[in-house]
Amino acid sequence: MQWNKKYDYPKSIRSTEDGIRRYLIGEKKLPSVTSILDATKSEEDKAALANWRERTGQKEAEAITKAASSRGSKMHAYLESYLLGRENMSFFDDDEKYKIMAKQIIEKGLKNRFEEIWGVECTLYKENSYSGTCDAVGIFDGKESIIDFKQANKPKKAEYIDSWLLQTAAYALAHNSVYNSNITSCVILVCTVDNLFQEFKIQGHDLIIYQNLFLGRLKKFNELYNLT
Repeated sequence: MQWNKKYDYPKSIRSTEDGIRRYLIGEKKLPSVTSILDATKSEEDKAALANWRERTGQKEAEAITKAASSRGSKMHAYLESYLLGRENMSFFDDDEKYKIMAKQIIEKGLKNRFEEIWGVECTLYKENSYSGTCDAVGIFDGKESIIDFKQANKPKKAEYIDSWLLQTAAYALAHNSVYNSNITSCVILVCTVDNLFQEFKIQGHDLIIYQNLFLGRLKKFNELYNLT
């Protein structure tokens, strides 16, 4: 992996207003991709989450959600440090769960594949529209790519990760719009708490489909919040 700082990504200033995370880009406060997707979930998805909480119990569900969020944040932090060259692989050689998960993603997902790094934890935006932070961007498997890291409590099926695919598609659309890049691939690298590594990709025509689906969700969001 080598660095090529070919793009100047803006620093992020974030705030939460009325439950919506926003990024200050210039003089504009743009809604985040994740907030847009959360606010425009289907009734089916909302019902599925509510049913899970009811089956699990509210207290236990909150504990599971909190633990997953903490584990994911720590895993992301170590992956970022590794890509920035601040840590070598020996740093991961202990039994802390999030370090083991990060090591799985490095060994099985990044090594010998992430050829050129343009940035990590990059603030991306589409002018006057939306913003967000992608985990990494650069040349992956020979293609200009958005790379996203995820943790999961259990293995995922492709049909159940639409929100992840929409998120990365939105980042690719924003990057291409602002920097005139040619990102044609989005890669999601996942590790479960049982150390199962998974990889999901959307490329080419499928990526365009997901970008259009996201723009539909953005339109719905703007209508909900009278931003049209």
